[in-house]
Formats: sequence, C-alpha cells, structure tokens
Amino acid sequence: MRYFYDFHMHSALSPCGDNDMTPNNIVNMAILKNLDIIAVSDHNSAENVRVIMERGARKDLIVVPAMEIETAEEVHVLSLFPDLESCLSVQQQVYEHLPKIKNKEEIFGEQLVLNEEDEEVDRREGLLIVATTLSINEVFSIVNAAGGTAIPAHVDRDSHSVISNLGAIPDELPVVNIELSRNCDRDLFLEKHPELRKYGILRDSDAHYLWDISERENYIETEQPITDVKDVIELLKKPLTGITGTKVIA
Repeated sequence: MRYFYDFHMHSALSPCGDNDMTPNNIVNMAILKNLDIIAVSDHNSAENVRVIMERGARKDLIVVPAMEIETAEEVHVLSLFPDLESCLSVQQQVYEHLPKIKNKEEIFGEQLVLNEEDEEVDRREGLLIVATTLSINEVFSIVNAAGGTAIPAHVDRDSHSVISNLGAIPDELPVVNIELSRNCDRDLFLEKHPELRKYGILRDSDAHYLWDISERENYIETEQPITDVKDVIELLKKPLTGITGTKVIA
C-alpha cells in the first residue's frame, strides 16, 4: 500500500507563511492533490495544529502534529509527534528556550493563530523564526523523549541545514531519516555526500503558499495499513528507502 505525503509545510502562524495558509485551505488543497498524510510544521510553534488535525479528520486526511524547531546552531529540525499532547508539551519547552524578540510584522510577516472558520483568534507577538537556545542534541533528545521522531530538514540547502551549519551529521546524533528539498537532485546530492546513503530519505515541499504543497508524488509504501498518526510515527522511526518514493516493509 502506498500513502502519499507532505510532512513539511507552514501555516499563517509562521511569519514567512502566506496568510492564505489557513487550516481549511491547507486541508482542502491537500485533498485536491490527493495526499493521504500531511504535517504542518510551523517555526518553533504548533498553535494551529489542533484545528488542522480536526479539519483533516473530517475528510479522512491524516494530519501529523509537527514543528520545525531551530536549534542553537541554527539548524532546522523537522519534529513529528504521535499525538497533539506530546507536540504541545515540546512546544512549551521550545517556548522556554526562545529569545524574547518582538516580531516586526512589517518586516517578517504576521504570526496568526486561527480557528475552525479560518478566523484570527490570536497572534504570536514573540518572533518565531529565530534560533532557540537548545542544541541539536537537546532537540533530538526532547523530541524522542516525547515519543516523536526528529528529522534534519532540507539537508541539501546552503543555510539552516545540518550539513551547511555543522559540516556533517554528528555521529552521536540518533538520525534515522533525513529530508531533501523538493527540487534537489537526489542522485547527484548523494554522489556528493555518499556518507548520507545510510539514512532513509524524505522529500517534502516546505510549502509557504498553497500552490507549493506537494503533488501526489512522494509516498510511504508499507505492507501494513496506516490508520492513524501513531502508525505514521512508528514507520518514520525506521529508515525509509526508495527512488521515486519512500518504502518501509513493516
């Protein structure tokens, strides 16, 4: 069975996310693109996740609770969780390690918290697109302790990636899967970085606009049906392999 996914996109909560990235718009676009599983991973926050999960459940779309945590080394880590409670628990820890910098909406954009009708109910005043004081090792430890899985994000990029900022993935870091950008040439990248072949590979959109959400192209293949978020997390704790998609034999 193949399940098509996009685990990395941003809602209007991320200041860099378009204000049209609302709960209903995200879910409806994912349905139009025939996706089975998505995760909305806003910068250092998950305040729109609950509503998006509820909207997704109404349309049989699995929505994985997630955040994109920025470490003290300015490395982005895609962090996925088995339930909303564990995600919000890690969110609180992240908030405690965010520098107290006021967002300047005219420069960075608005940080909107939205309800079931896509109406603004709050906005985060503290800037979210900054590095926390948590090291990459601490982020992996916190996410794993919460039952989630931590994935180095867009490792092919020249900024905010573990390769660009640290030069390599630290040997002691419990990495199972890595994420490549949607337009990265996988084969050329792995030829340049053969040491990364031992990891499973995900490919996500990192969408900030509705039209950038992935098409039905990247998939998880498994012999066992995926019925809920916990099934997704258990699969992502194993190395994913494959060329056109990702494959797990479970």
